Amino acid sequence: MIPEIANLLTPFPTPPDEEIFEELFRGRSCRVERIISTGQATREGQWYDQEHAEWVVLLSGSAVLRFEGETEGRTLNPGDAVNIPAHCRHRVEATAADRESVWLAIHYEPVENG
Repeated sequence: MIPEIANLLTPFPTPPDEEIFEELFRGRSCRVERIISTGQATREGQWYDQEHAEWVVLLSGSAVLRFEGETEGRTLNPGDAVNIPAHCRHRVEATAADRESVWLAIHYEPVENG
């Protein structure tokens, strides 16, 4: 079987109304997904509290990410990446409404220390 080549930055013909979560592949202890945001944000008062760690990079667009305990969000630009430990409560404060913000997220089980 010959692998297919895909471009993660190919825009949709019409911008989606809802955020898109597309699983690209899954391994034994990791899952890789592409997320496409078009102005979406985490609902007010809601926080993500995940059982697994997540490494995420913003490939295009812009976003504002905030971690619990911070008074202001952090602006992410293309190329910015962050490793989010399991149970580190966080939320997406905003994403660009005028263009697609494309994320690549790797969800994984961290290696236990010593």
